[in-house]
Amino acid sequence: MTSGPGYIPVRLLARSPQAKHVFHQYVIRAQRRDELRQFLADRKIGTEIYYPLPLHLQPVFSYVGLKAGDLPVSEQAAQEVLALPMFPELTETEIRLVVETIADFYS
Repeated sequence: MTSGPGYIPVRLLARSPQAKHVFHQYVIRAQRRDELRQFLADRKIGTEIYYPLPLHLQPVFSYVGLKAGDLPVSEQAAQEVLALPMFPELTETEIRLVVETIADFYS
């Protein structure tokens, strides 16, 4: 689904209610992730994709014998995850700029 009622182009990752997160990375799952990443880069907002290849498809784990399609949820996540700016000096104004720029992309 790419539009219409119930369409959610960006999802935050789940957090455990009994845990407090320190957020050394702030990762979202985004539809059209690569296009969004370029849109942000064009506006001088840095992002990162830390795990572009799911573990089961990395050469080091080839001995396990899994192939593309064996773990579809992991593979889908690897295509959607995007780390947004996260550092101690990040201001409220900068956070708003990131959020508004993402909203602009999807509007």
